[in-house]
Amino acid sequence: MTPPPQHDPRPPYQQAAEAIRRDIQAGKLKPGEQLPSHRELQEMFNIANMTARSALRVLREEGLIYTVQGRGSYVADKPADHSSDTEAARAKDGSPKVETDPAGGQATEPITEALHALQDQLRTLNAEFQALRKEVDAMKAERKQS
Repeated sequence: MTPPPQHDPRPPYQQAAEAIRRDIQAGKLKPGEQLPSHRELQEMFNIANMTARSALRVLREEGLIYTVQGRGSYVADKPADHSSDTEAARAKDGSPKVETDPAGGQATEPITEALHALQDQLRTLNAEFQALRKEVDAMKAERKQS
């Protein structure tokens, strides 16, 4: 990741978020790839821990990354905001409209909710898989040294 230029007037957390965002959009960081830890971001961008956390929060709110507690932050799948496309497609093919939740007033769709739950599970499994891969690599390296 390339640190932002020194003359950037934006707050440091926005500068760090922008640098990470650029790397994601340029494909340097791929979906499912783990981001550097807070400590590594602190050192990379010469920022405080809370500033690094704020940068990741911004990216999480944008849907560019997700965080698995105790594992780290990862690049999300390409964000797909096709809500207007989806509504247009439903109108075109006669599909039923989205159900409305009377309690919250928000639009819900059981299939979409199930897909989001599955996506969260896949993200968690991916994080666990990457952690296991690191352990295996460390064991292989240790074995070669013996």
